[in-house]
Amino acid sequence: MAGTKTLATNRKARHEYFIEETYECGIELKGTEVKSIRQGKVNLTDGYASVDNSEVFIKQVHISPYEQGNRFNVDPLRVRKLLLHKHEIRKLIGATTVKGYSLIPLSMYLKNGKVKVELALAKGKKLHDKRQDLAKKDAQRTIERELRGKY
Repeated sequence: MAGTKTLATNRKARHEYFIEETYECGIELKGTEVKSIRQGKVNLTDGYASVDNSEVFIKQVHISPYEQGNRFNVDPLRVRKLLLHKHEIRKLIGATTVKGYSLIPLSMYLKNGKVKVELALAKGKKLHDKRQDLAKKDAQRTIERELRGKY
C-alpha cells in the first residue's frame, strides 16, 4: 500500500483465529497516544473489539505513555472508540451476536498521517486446527529447503 507505514502487528491473531473479513478503521486517540504510537510503543496481542450501543470500542490494547507527555498522558489500557461507517457497524453487530464471531485487531498503521487499525472478523480455532496449520507450514518449509538444495 502506498503511503502506509506499519506500526504494530498482532502476529498471534492469525494463529489463534480464522480470519473471515477485514476492515480499515480510524481510532479516537489523545495527542500523546499518537506520539507514542508513532514510536511503535503499541501492543495489540491481547486486544479485542466489541460493539456497544451501535459503537465499536477497542479494549486491552496497550499504548505506552509518552515519555515527554507528563500530565497529558492517559491510562495505557483505556477503552478507545473505533471509527467505522454505520453499515459496517450493522454488519459487525449481526456477525458477532448471531454467528458468534470475534473482532480482533490485526495491525495498526499510518495512512496519510492518520493512525488506522485493521480489524478482523474472526472465528476461534480449535487445537487440532492449530496443529494442522503448523504441520502445513512445516511441510512447506521442508519442500522449499529440498528445492533449494537441488539447484
